[in-house]
Amino acid sequence: MISQCFLQNLQPDETMTELHTSTDNIPAEAQNCILMIGNFDGIHLGHRALIEKALDLAAKTRVPLGIIIFEPHPLQFFQPSAEPFRLTLLPMKKRLLEELGVNHIFVIKFNQKFSLMNGDEFIENILVQQLKTRHLVVGEDFAFGREKSGTIKALESAATNGKFGLSVIKLSLSAQGETYSSTAIRMLLREGNLRDAEKLLGWPWQIEAPIVSGDKRGRCLGYPTANQNIPEYVRIPYGVYAVKVQIENESLWRNGVANFGIRPMFKTTHPIFETFIFDFKLDIYGKIMRVQPVQYLRPELSFQGIDALIAQMKEDCIAAKAVLKSI
Repeated sequence: MISQCFLQNLQPDETMTELHTSTDNIPAEAQNCILMIGNFDGIHLGHRALIEKALDLAAKTRVPLGIIIFEPHPLQFFQPSAEPFRLTLLPMKKRLLEELGVNHIFVIKFNQKFSLMNGDEFIENILVQQLKTRHLVVGEDFAFGREKSGTIKALESAATNGKFGLSVIKLSLSAQGETYSSTAIRMLLREGNLRDAEKLLGWPWQIEAPIVSGDKRGRCLGYPTANQNIPEYVRIPYGVYAVKVQIENESLWRNGVANFGIRPMFKTTHPIFETFIFDFKLDIYGKIMRVQPVQYLRPELSFQGIDALIAQMKEDCIAAKAVLKSI
């Protein structure tokens, strides 16, 4: 059990992450953490640099590292009709944080009541009373609470009064001298610039969602697809992509070709991700699948008839295989 591991002085490389869906009734072994706070959408290189500094401190003090995140993302709460923008949803975010060595993830439900909490209330109620934070690690641009009333100055005051330790970390910069930004990565992905997005993320961007039943048209055409609805993810350009996929409970990454969009020929009401996995025939409905778009091949097209569509699908497969063979 994780509590036993902590009682025995968990080493930094013994990665084991507990997900807490509330800050109420936190077990004793999850309190007194080195703590970080943020949305961490994408777990990009800027996030990772900050987390590494917190991990160093956790290793030196031999206590676990915890991170507070918010669900839904505050932007989703305040602007529910906003264009989809998420880089990572909670399951993938948890996995990425676990791989980095984070021990506890505290998920705070971002609702109307929480949105009204000011900075001082957050410090006292969440950080001090509920989590008994030992030491807080934040970036130099960090702000929190209602109307961003929680400032670095407020945290410094709390630290001076002995409520917790505080480290304010200077933000890491990219090779171009720019601050790493989830907003910048979203812009690149919306433009279809997968390579530059990966340079800022530090990992190849992927979507993750269950496979749902479709209209079976692909099967009738000889190209059965695994379909996924991804309404929260940032939208890459509609079109056809060479992709790599990983199916739930498998470590293998398989090759394929995918179409993301509304299928102009059939006019679907919402965009879906349809992936044809090469040399694969198993029934995987309901399973979770990760899809990594590797390269954009072409935009969505409307065809004069089924024969023209099938001919183009054959060409798409050839193009995708050539791309995937070259990497």
